[in-house]
Amino acid sequence: MPLQTFSGVFPYLVSPIDDQGRVMETVLGSLVEHLINCGVHGLTPLGSTGEFAYLNDQQRERVIAVTVEACRGRVPVVAGVAATTTVAAREQVRRYEQLGVDGILAILEAYFPLPDDAIVRYFKTIADSTSLPVVLYTNPNFQRCDLTPPLIEQLAVVDNILYLKDASSNTGRLLSIMNRVGDRLKIFSASAHIPLCVMLLGGVGWMAGPACIIPRQSVRLYELSQQQRWQEALELQKPLWRINQLFARYNLAACIKGALEIQGFPVGAPLPPQPALTDEQRHEVALVLDEMEQLMKD
Repeated sequence: MPLQTFSGVFPYLVSPIDDQGRVMETVLGSLVEHLINCGVHGLTPLGSTGEFAYLNDQQRERVIAVTVEACRGRVPVVAGVAATTTVAAREQVRRYEQLGVDGILAILEAYFPLPDDAIVRYFKTIADSTSLPVVLYTNPNFQRCDLTPPLIEQLAVVDNILYLKDASSNTGRLLSIMNRVGDRLKIFSASAHIPLCVMLLGGVGWMAGPACIIPRQSVRLYELSQQQRWQEALELQKPLWRINQLFARYNLAACIKGALEIQGFPVGAPLPPQPALTDEQRHEVALVLDEMEQLMKD
């Protein structure tokens, strides 16, 4: 049976957690419904925007379960798996597959530096633990042990490792990877890249937090790219970059959660010790959201 294919806009979902540490299931379900109604092509819980590094195992599982339940099979759910140990990563994969996800986003957390062969073994173990498609995640700005282009080339031969989400913000590096792996890996952009640029290079979509707060604009940009209406796409991409400029100044989860609160989704604050937006920062985010909404009216 062929593996499911992924393409398009996959928002990184936030993880709404109340003061008692419980997942706010109604809020998360409402967000899932909203995003699907806006036309997104998939959902990615437990990405960076989902604050995976700040959640315990029970919270992670509940975020996955609620997302799958709310989604009801309408779009694929690709769950983030992140651990410092290979055993923990393998257990997450098996549990999330039991909960009904459609794919795995594989992330390596590391405290101590690791040799290349250990990094490769970690990701191969994740792939060997599931029959689902696997998306490799690389972000050298935040990861102690990076997936370098030679390591990605090694992993590209694994049967169910089919995608790469590159968050390096280095287009030259991305081209080097594409030249190494050819058609063996499909590329998803992150918000650190200009998605339009990645689509022009042959990318299949993007997985990113901003799509949580600008889903209709993100879907429109993808559609224009698919139709090769590059000039129109560029006219939309340029103002969308304002969202990324906010992330460069403030905490990612704080920005996305603050923006969703402004839009009527009571997702709560980022998990401590991360700070929430100040009133001044929240006002700045609200102004940018107004600009983004105007883009769909012009």
